[in-house]
Amino acid sequence: MKLGYSLLSGICLFMLLNSYQTVAANNSVYEQRRQDYIDSSLASSGGAKMILQAYRGIPVDAPTLTTTLANIATGTTSDFDIIEMIRILYLDSGTYDAQILPVLNSVPYWINSGDTVRNYWSENHMIMWMGSDWLLHERNGKAVDSNLRKRLVHFLNLKNQYGFYEFFSSVYSPYCLSGMLNLADFAQDAEIKSLAISASQRLLETMLMMTTDKGTYYPVAGRNYSGKYSDPYGASHNNLIYLITGFGDAPVGASHGGTFMATSSLEVDTVISSWTPNLDTLLHIGHSLDSGFVLNSGMSSVDKVVFQWSSGAYFHPDVVQETVQLLQDSNLWHQVDFSLLLPLASIVTPQTAPGFANNLSSISKSSVICKEDVAIFKHKSITLSSVIDFWKGKVGFQQYPCVANVGTTAVYTSSGEVNADWDARNSNNANIHLPYVMQKKNVSLLMYRPEPVSPLVGTAFTYKDVSLRWNDAAFDEVRNDSMWLLGRQGSNYVAVRRSCTGEINTVRACETNGGQTWVLMVGDSVMYGSFNNFQAVIDQSHFEERWYLDTTSSPAQYVYYSKIVMDTTTIEYAWGVDTVLATGISSVNAANNTFSVYPNPANDRMTLDLSSFANQSVNIKVMNMVGQELYQEKVNVTTNTKTIPTQDWAEGVYMVVVETAQGKAMQKLIKQN
Repeated sequence: MKLGYSLLSGICLFMLLNSYQTVAANNSVYEQRRQDYIDSSLASSGGAKMILQAYRGIPVDAPTLTTTLANIATGTTSDFDIIEMIRILYLDSGTYDAQILPVLNSVPYWINSGDTVRNYWSENHMIMWMGSDWLLHERNGKAVDSNLRKRLVHFLNLKNQYGFYEFFSSVYSPYCLSGMLNLADFAQDAEIKSLAISASQRLLETMLMMTTDKGTYYPVAGRNYSGKYSDPYGASHNNLIYLITGFGDAPVGASHGGTFMATSSLEVDTVISSWTPNLDTLLHIGHSLDSGFVLNSGMSSVDKVVFQWSSGAYFHPDVVQETVQLLQDSNLWHQVDFSLLLPLASIVTPQTAPGFANNLSSISKSSVICKEDVAIFKHKSITLSSVIDFWKGKVGFQQYPCVANVGTTAVYTSSGEVNADWDARNSNNANIHLPYVMQKKNVSLLMYRPEPVSPLVGTAFTYKDVSLRWNDAAFDEVRNDSMWLLGRQGSNYVAVRRSCTGEINTVRACETNGGQTWVLMVGDSVMYGSFNNFQAVIDQSHFEERWYLDTTSSPAQYVYYSKIVMDTTTIEYAWGVDTVLATGISSVNAANNTFSVYPNPANDRMTLDLSSFANQSVNIKVMNMVGQELYQEKVNVTTNTKTIPTQDWAEGVYMVVVETAQGKAMQKLIKQN
């Protein structure tokens, strides 16, 4: 009798653990694609196969399993491996429990004193650690801390209500999804399961907003790596997109995210139907930092700080006191994520930290990514996306504020040290200083004006040049049209108005001494007809850029103003800074007395249109970008124009200044031989 009961119980448990595999809630086309993905991945020579093997009842590759388990004890991203082990435990009927469980039970799953390698606080890591801890608790009775369920439910509620802090991340979204899919498929707690299902669906639907009809995905992102903008297919996020939509190249081998998606019972018909080929919208993501304090107020003191960190608020002046307190209390200064700040550990206290953070506000504030407005324009195989007015002038942290997707190639600008190998650039600071960005429809204006950075942080933030990610080989046709660079890939078009036409280290890039402006525009044959017609629209556009002294503000401030008029679209911005040391930024109106310079670029001469200074006495100066004065003349403006010879000047960027008794107006001149 007991034997029969035990056998029946074992059968019921096996059916419970594997019942999700028989769920047929999704359409047959998706289900067939899912099975084909598993078949082809298992037949391939590479890729992540262990989960697929467990799903199909095939013995898991023993050497790979041994290596993976060995990495868990010491790996800085061991949670990536842990969620894979969790899935194998649930997919298999217990064959690997004796091998896997001792390893999983040996590591801490939340903040612990003196930890030097594990990250528990960014969004994707949080859900992987919390979800794994909870599932081990449900499946095997693992002891957990009393706050686990509360913070897990809180995390999932935040994602369902406000979206994801690491928005549109090609790097982190697949891992965040994997952590939630384990809960969606296996959690016994009905509330956690339901929340994980809806959060997973929301994440996938958000990804599809930026996915083209070719299956390419080159979005703006709160956190990302440049490598995710190199190849159109083959990455983990591409596997997810292919499984959901069938767009793009069929994966050759399985990826981490692909194996989780292919073995999940998640209902995706609603996700699939959410995709649209055309989109022109402003997406509001997240909540303010102040709102986050309220939302997280019910958490424990440690959990509250971790949730603040997950939104990017590490050393923001409003949270830095709690951050430093936790680093001290848990002895985390030596942890890999904070080790660069170790020299501050002996001089910064929780009480003095806010003062340091305010003095370093060009760095301390801009890591926050919890509330953004993202402009998205998509038309079949092209996208243009921008994070509107996002920490302009401040240091960037893995943030990509404006990206164009043209067919199967990405185009974007990036500030910092120019390196021909984009993957060799600093992965923590994709932009040493962030631009002001405004997008209307298929046109974006990007203005760069870096804030001063304290010498306390070293030389890493002194490289302020702006470079263009542009792969000539990806285009069927490339045209140079004065300051504009145009590319055509099939029937898809992109245009970039550069701040200069030169190169640095073989990369199209411009030196930054003050400010510079770029314009990005996308289109296709449906919108503009031929590539010639697209270029004609570009040629008819109007661009302005100037500096002037705004004497109406107190104190007076230099304002950097740019404007692009493209067809019926106008974008303009006046960027004023109170003083050269201040970090407060405000918009101001342009001065009445302005001038233009043409031709620009100039060769042997330039002409100044001084009509707005009629009957005034002005002082004209021309300086190079290191401040040397090359030309100076006082003029009584009796005619509208003034021509100045430039044939003896070296190629480069110059500042033209017109001074009056009321103030200064400035324009940038590019000299080309």
